[in-house]
Amino acid sequence: MSLRTRLTLLYTSTVGGILLLFGVAVYYSVSLTITRQLDTTLHQTADIVRANMRVGPQGELRVVSLVMLDLPADVYVQIWGRDGNLLDATQNIASYGRPLDPVGLQGGTPVYRDLRRGNDRLRVLSIPLEIGGRPAGIMQVGTRLDVVSAAQNTLLFVLLIGTVLAITAAGLAAWFSTGQALRPLASVTDTALQITVAGDLSRRIPYKGPPNDEVGQLINAFNQTLGRLENLFNTQRRFLADVGHELRTPLTVIKGNVGLMRKIKEFDEESLVTIDDEVDRLTRMVGDLLLLAQAESGKINLAHELVELDTLVFDVLNQMGVLARGKLDLRIGSIDQVLVCGDRDRLKQVLVNLLGNAINYTPRGGEVVIGLGKANNQARITISDTGPGIPPEDLPHIFERFYRAEKARTRQRDGKGYGLGLSIAYWIVRNHGGRIEVSSTSDKGSTFCVWLPLAEGSCGEETKVSGAGTHATTNEE
Repeated sequence: MSLRTRLTLLYTSTVGGILLLFGVAVYYSVSLTITRQLDTTLHQTADIVRANMRVGPQGELRVVSLVMLDLPADVYVQIWGRDGNLLDATQNIASYGRPLDPVGLQGGTPVYRDLRRGNDRLRVLSIPLEIGGRPAGIMQVGTRLDVVSAAQNTLLFVLLIGTVLAITAAGLAAWFSTGQALRPLASVTDTALQITVAGDLSRRIPYKGPPNDEVGQLINAFNQTLGRLENLFNTQRRFLADVGHELRTPLTVIKGNVGLMRKIKEFDEESLVTIDDEVDRLTRMVGDLLLLAQAESGKINLAHELVELDTLVFDVLNQMGVLARGKLDLRIGSIDQVLVCGDRDRLKQVLVNLLGNAINYTPRGGEVVIGLGKANNQARITISDTGPGIPPEDLPHIFERFYRAEKARTRQRDGKGYGLGLSIAYWIVRNHGGRIEVSSTSDKGSTFCVWLPLAEGSCGEETKVSGAGTHATTNEE
């Protein structure tokens, strides 16, 4: 059974149930109202008759002739003596000769009763009559219930017809409205099937209804998911292209040098050095890829020990000074003694990646400055360069895996860059409870800022980090 059919049945059943309850309430309310009106008529007639009763010389009950009283034509009145004899009756029932309500003659209190006389339904009020506190007889006042029966039958017919028509209209309205409401879901299904068949993640589901209703929110979420999937697949395609290119270059160099040595039939020292450099490059690439894979699966354990960041900065500066020597000015800005809890080797890898990028992308004669300080109970490491900067459209993506802003920061001449360093740095800093921010101005340079929590007391043991992905944006917290 389709969702549309289920919703229609649910809506129709709900409306039918409400109408049924409403009809029962109306039916009994109208019946009770008419019955009360008849009871009022019977009671008023009984009061008129009692007002015209007299007591005889012997204490007997005497009734003025009922024919002389102005009583309703559809009301029957009988006066019965205490000996069970009929004392008087209205003209419209004079020939009946039997009590309207035999049971009512036995009662000691006024009572209303519905009974049937032949094919007629009657409502009878039996009222005991007393003289001096002693029973003197019974007065019975009755009327036909034809009006009540006719009203009940008419009302029942109207309610049944109205309920059937209302349920039919409700069913048609529910079928139409649910069809209109669920029509966008059919678009979702069609789009999903087309994407599955054609593999076109650029398609989006059109929706012209209110964006804040349930269907609008569903379609918006689906479109956002398609956008994220499209970005993911584009990233993977770019990754495959980049990795293929990066692998092809060293393999081509290695193959060319091996072919050269085979051709000259002797070992060439320069060719061996080139091969060794390219193998080192492949090893680093594979190592970084394995690191990212382990990070995603949560299989990397980070040490949790006190780390002197100022000492670590000096070590990295000395190590990277060889790369910057003769090319640019690498110096320390303001520096402070700072302790954090973390993995020293991984934090060193962050500084090496960031400082290496700054050196490699800063032109000859430029300047790279590294600083260390404290702010808001956090350690703050800054690395600034005077390179070409990063275009604004690339800033939100520079920490994504395999992303390189090729337009602004050209491929390194030594061929060692392959777009994984910033992603690894981001992952390490995030799993130390910190964050990385970046600001850049075209043709003036970039500044990377690493924030880490300061150490508080002693540090615990090594921690197994979660396997969350390494994608990030540069939105500041």
